[in-house]
Amino acid sequence: MTADDRPPASALVLDRLYQTIVARRGADPETSYTAKLFARGTAKVAQKLGEEAVEAVIEAVRGEPARLADESADLLYHLLVTWAAVGVTPDQVYQRLADRIGTSGLTEKAARPR
Repeated sequence: MTADDRPPASALVLDRLYQTIVARRGADPETSYTAKLFARGTAKVAQKLGEEAVEAVIEAVRGEPARLADESADLLYHLLVTWAAVGVTPDQVYQRLADRIGTSGLTEKAARPR
């Protein structure tokens, strides 16, 4: 892959990755890691998301920016797989974020149902 072939280094890359993930849902688990995750079920997909989150936290605490970037990419990938497994789309999440613009995080959190 050349630099010209790479997806943009922006939030658009998440949309493209999500589309790829959804397309691989029915692929052969022997040849696709994404298909293998889907085949294992939502609980295992979510467990893998949790593992990746812990790895990102560890790298943040260690203060290793390059390693944190790597683990963050893994975390985002597994988050997108989890969304796809449950039926959440990036647009739904983006809308939730857009709805929160201009709202204090403390106010938003206090307004959540308990």
